[in-house]
Amino acid sequence: MKSLRLLLMGAAFATASLAQSAYSQELVIWHDLGDNGIKWFEEAGAEFAKENPGVTITSISYPTDQWFGRVISAINTNTAPDLIYNNYERVIRIETQTDFLMDLTDTLSGMDTSSFLTDADMSVAKYNDKTIILPTQRVQMGFGVRKSWLEKVGESFPQTWDDVKRIAVKFKNDDPDANGKDDTFGLALEAAKPRDLIHMLDLYTFGAGLRHTLIDPEGKIVIDEPKHAAVLKEFMKTFTDYGFVAPDTINHSFGEMYQVIEGGRAGMFRVGDWNVKKWDAQALNGDFELGNWPAHFDDETNAVVIGGMRGVAVPDNSPNKELAVKFAQFLLSKPAQQAALENVGAAVRKDLDIADLSERRQYFAAAKGNLNAYDFPESVLPYYPELEASFHRALLSAISNPPADWDAFIKDLAKEMREKTALLKN
Repeated sequence: MKSLRLLLMGAAFATASLAQSAYSQELVIWHDLGDNGIKWFEEAGAEFAKENPGVTITSISYPTDQWFGRVISAINTNTAPDLIYNNYERVIRIETQTDFLMDLTDTLSGMDTSSFLTDADMSVAKYNDKTIILPTQRVQMGFGVRKSWLEKVGESFPQTWDDVKRIAVKFKNDDPDANGKDDTFGLALEAAKPRDLIHMLDLYTFGAGLRHTLIDPEGKIVIDEPKHAAVLKEFMKTFTDYGFVAPDTINHSFGEMYQVIEGGRAGMFRVGDWNVKKWDAQALNGDFELGNWPAHFDDETNAVVIGGMRGVAVPDNSPNKELAVKFAQFLLSKPAQQAALENVGAAVRKDLDIADLSERRQYFAAAKGNLNAYDFPESVLPYYPELEASFHRALLSAISNPPADWDAFIKDLAKEMREKTALLKN
């Protein structure tokens, strides 16, 4: 009898273990959102588990450069995570390198997103007629200015580029942080890599109300069109003629630019919706105002720039593909979107509670600025990254050795870019 009892107990334990394993499942998602992203996925996972008992979400954040390499390698060696998460243009790179992301067209069309996803959002989700992400967070970027510095130099938030130039001189010369040192600059920018420098030019261009920075979707170079040329010339002068930035800005990438901003050395700078939570409580301690990017033209409406769309993708070799798609859909639910807004500072739904957010976080959450969306040329022009790299090299050369005639430089550069485009198309 004892042996029988032991046998029955063993069978019961094995059955319980099998049942537990059947209902215990881990989904792994790789992203580059840091601690805020980890907290978001933790909260979203807890909500998901209420409807899917036994399912846990493990999110791993990598620096962006590492994220690219790890995701591509994992997909190509059949060791992919269940899901990946990043900005749309970064997911495009994964797709072009692997051609192994799931087409989520049927998944997205089967969801009721009409109240919060626009046609533009839906188009951003596609690449080569394939839906590669479920769009979950619009990335808004506004113009920020140190509030105490404005008060110190007797100015208000700049509305126009002329305002910016006047205030930048004061921020450089009038000791706005009152530390008795000559260590402040008007603007914080970055220039080291193509996406550093051209990204900042994107913001000033789209922020001025224009469309396209270097090239339009039909492959037409636009930098020598009058308004585009005017913005480009002024942008280049911030590094050279005007001296509005730190002398070593030509070597700055995202990290160095943040050091200038958070170190209290720059008075005007980019503010992403993901920055505000930290800058409200640390580094800037809420000492900044938010608004549209400066206006350059009376007949164009300046704006906050929608500089991207973050979304979730599912590798075709996801270990738990069906459940991964289910969690991807859940990231557009109200609980997951509320957690995204509170932890990362961005979402796409319009029915979220924003009452407890700071004034600056509400500015983005309620989309209070005029909005102008980036056009993602890399999504329609396969050769764009190479063209952008050539554009970047030419701009860096001009920063290092400024031309005597900026108008002539831009005219010549446009010709060079047209010739480069013709070669790349062929």
